Amino acid sequence: MVAQTLHVLFEHASGYGLFRVTEFEEVGMMIPQVEQSVTDLSRFNSIVKLVAFSPFKSGHNALDNINSISEGVLHDDLHLFLETNFPKPGKKEKCILGVGDSKIGAAIQEQLGISCQHTGVVPEIIRGIRVHFHNMVKGLTATSSLKAQLGLGHSYSRAKVKFNVNRQDNMIIQSICLLDQLDKDINTFSMRIREWYSYHFPELVKIVNDNYMFARVAKYIKNRKEFTEDMVEGLEEIVMDAAKAKAIIDASKSSMGMDISPIDLINIQRFADRVIALADYRKSLFEYLQSKMHAVAPNLAALIGEQVGARLISHAGSLTSLAKYPASTVQILGAEKALFRALKTRGNTPKYGLIFHSTFIGRAGAKNKGRISRYLANKCSIASRLDCFSEVPTSVFGDHLREQVEDRLKFYETGDAPKKNIDVMKVAIEEAKEASAKALKKERKKKKKEKKEKKRLSEAGNTTTELDDSTVAEEPQSEKKKKKKKQTEETVTNDQPVAMETEETPKEKKKKKKRSMAEMESPGEADVSAAMETDETPKKKKKKKKKDGD
Repeated sequence: MVAQTLHVLFEHASGYGLFRVTEFEEVGMMIPQVEQSVTDLSRFNSIVKLVAFSPFKSGHNALDNINSISEGVLHDDLHLFLETNFPKPGKKEKCILGVGDSKIGAAIQEQLGISCQHTGVVPEIIRGIRVHFHNMVKGLTATSSLKAQLGLGHSYSRAKVKFNVNRQDNMIIQSICLLDQLDKDINTFSMRIREWYSYHFPELVKIVNDNYMFARVAKYIKNRKEFTEDMVEGLEEIVMDAAKAKAIIDASKSSMGMDISPIDLINIQRFADRVIALADYRKSLFEYLQSKMHAVAPNLAALIGEQVGARLISHAGSLTSLAKYPASTVQILGAEKALFRALKTRGNTPKYGLIFHSTFIGRAGAKNKGRISRYLANKCSIASRLDCFSEVPTSVFGDHLREQVEDRLKFYETGDAPKKNIDVMKVAIEEAKEASAKALKKERKKKKKEKKEKKRLSEAGNTTTELDDSTVAEEPQSEKKKKKKKQTEETVTNDQPVAMETEETPKEKKKKKKRSMAEMESPGEADVSAAMETDETPKKKKKKKKKDGD
């Protein structure tokens, strides 16, 4: 019999741990005893012992390893750890590695040839290791392990939400809900400004029907008595009709409205500004919703429209949940109250929900509305699945599905047979391949351009830093030169009066130099003259003494 040794791999937030399970056969036979020994540390240490522990280098390294484990990919760090620490199987012993996940076990078995196990006693042993891990590894405390788990969990969830493309449908849900709320608010505010301004100019309500245009006209006219013919051009630009502008001028001259104070006009003008700003924001929000729908669900947007498609996604909760719904659920989505009411009263169930707002059901006849809604729900479910699970989003399938719905409408009206679904899908698949290839080429070109720009910016940054260093090196030299010039100028200015006073000093210095040079050239003559002077001096003294005696 070949003996079996079990090693268990445990992935912790602080690093990888490899544990050896003693008495593997006995442990495998007595699983209830293992469950009891999990809570007791001393009993668990007698069964499981730490072989090796490899800590992660940094938080980024830990996140990289945990991402690869969750995807079932063998990371280089784990590959090196198992190669160095896992014992090689011999002829008499068979080594088995216990793993918590079957995907990572299959990856280890493929690349390293180690037989892996994830059932039986392995989950209970991993549970015990998870409880006592901080006691089994030296230098690791319970608080530090909890901090590592918390930090890695936050970074892992943040990365999953950040890099998951399917989570962009949250922006669509929020924008469509805000769009519906803005429609309600703009309607109520525009009714309020109609009532408020009609006290002063009641005839304007009948002439201008649009709420946004009414707010702009009320802001432009202000006081109807001060409205002159010079303001007609601006009014025509707002109304976009010369006849309406003339009607407004005529009505302002013979209006039955009351006079209004300037303070009231100021408040009406401020409120009109708010209504106009809300309407402008509603337009920009709708453009944002269109761009998001074309990026996240292009096929659904091409088939049923951006607004109806966004309402379907928001009602379902996400694009993935909408893709999981069957066509029968998509057909009634939004009409749940009517459905349950019909089931309670045993009446007719609703034929359509949110799909009713599409143009196809409105164009169909009364007899064919249920049929076209069923067909449209089927195509919507296909489009949502394509958008959710396709790697390169394109609107090719959505355009072809829209053509199929149009052909079905014609078939209901005229009886012309539409194209078969297989033929349409074959053409759509070929076009989708071409479109995906073009999209990949564009992405590659963009990446190349970005790399070139980064290189150019880095080179420009290096040149600027070199220039800055040279200028910084030159600045102190120039400052020193300037200081020296200032000092010389100050000394010159201070020495000018002294030089004026002692203009003759250099001449005297020259004479002294000549004398010294002459003395150096004839030292003997100087000595003789000095001796003659010394000889003459005592004789003169004696003569003076004699004269004094006489």
